[in-house]
Amino acid sequence: MTDDASMTGEPDTRALDDLLDGIFRAQERVEQAEIYRQAVAAELPPELLARINALPEGEYAVDEVSDLLGGSVG
Repeated sequence: MTDDASMTGEPDTRALDDLLDGIFRAQERVEQAEIYRQAVAAELPPELLARINALPEGEYAVDEVSDLLGGSVG
């Protein structure tokens, strides 16, 4: 077995998990706009940027945003 996301057709969420780890390291809740801004700066794949951009405006805890975006951080 492999963890290669391309084999399953699912996007690789390691970059998303790393981004969320960094964003939420010093904060409990973060605005959607800040998550998107940092995702763009980190050059996340377009499909992940689209999912982040589609989140309703507001503040999110790491487990909330991870659940909504399909990450494994929590």
